[in-house]
Amino acid sequence: MFTYNKKEKLKSKKLIEQLFAEGQSVSAYPLKLIYLPVDFDDSVLLKAGVTVSKRKFKNAVDRNRIKRLMREAYRLNKAVIFNNITTQYALMILYIGNDGITFEVMDTKMKVLLNKFLNASSNN
Repeated sequence: MFTYNKKEKLKSKKLIEQLFAEGQSVSAYPLKLIYLPVDFDDSVLLKAGVTVSKRKFKNAVDRNRIKRLMREAYRLNKAVIFNNITTQYALMILYIGNDGITFEVMDTKMKVLLNKFLNASSNN
């Protein structure tokens, strides 16, 4: 259940561009989630990607650390979504903060963000 394998990663450039162009968003500072209902060829419900601004975090080491924390927090908390949705979604999680973050804070914010996403997606 607590996996985040290759099938669940958002890799399609075309889909990512479409996501930023047409997707809706929810945020729980310092995280922002852009989502779009889509149809995947495979049986995966969610495909997610994470990104951190190069402008705010010049050092790759810092960006990569934040991305690792985001992926781990998503992996541990995505069960919340999986148990409550039936539609397929493409998700992109952005880190919009200016400073580094601890895993505890990231985990808490990810839970808030995913719950907001559930509420927003169920209202559509």
